[in-house]
Amino acid sequence: MFENLRFVLFDVGSTLLFANRERMLEPLYARGIRPSEAELRAMECRVKNEFDDAMAHGHKPDHGFWDMFYTRLFGELHLRDEVLRRQLIANTRASLNWNQMRPGTREALERIGAKFRTAVISNADGRIAELLAGCGIADCFETITDSGVVGHEKPHPVIFETALRAMGAKPEESLYVGDVYSVDFVGATRAGMRAVLFDVCGA
Repeated sequence: MFENLRFVLFDVGSTLLFANRERMLEPLYARGIRPSEAELRAMECRVKNEFDDAMAHGHKPDHGFWDMFYTRLFGELHLRDEVLRRQLIANTRASLNWNQMRPGTREALERIGAKFRTAVISNADGRIAELLAGCGIADCFETITDSGVVGHEKPHPVIFETALRAMGAKPEESLYVGDVYSVDFVGATRAGMRAVLFDVCGA
């Protein structure tokens, strides 16, 4: 699989960096409602499978995932508050709320960067470069491609093509690493790249 590989490109959310629950769910916590991390992970797994199936039948791309996630979560919590649900979706879509980095991340990126040229492709709000800089890993990447800047979200081929062009990379020489099958894996392979699914929650 890794023959002739020269470029490795990464997703950010739930791949390089993880959710800051205190920020994202603060409006929910303020009401004394605090689902456990295990409950949130289980919900993420269920919704990823449901979302992948929906995408296969023409659903909208990545940002629709959070709409689905909070709809299902509110159902589990027996909550009916659309204003609150929309606030949580907005908090989750805010790039700067994905600032939790696991130990060893930079070291792993440095090891990968010693062998391959590396970059980022993220569905975001135009602030991914700022987020990566704040977490101390922006310098690990040659380029950072943000859908909020490009105007197209994964799995649309344009965002992959934009990132490859910025790197001077050929698709067949490139590997993409991301966590949502229908957005990251399918999007990258349709663009002619190889792909790895980084399935942290076990969906």
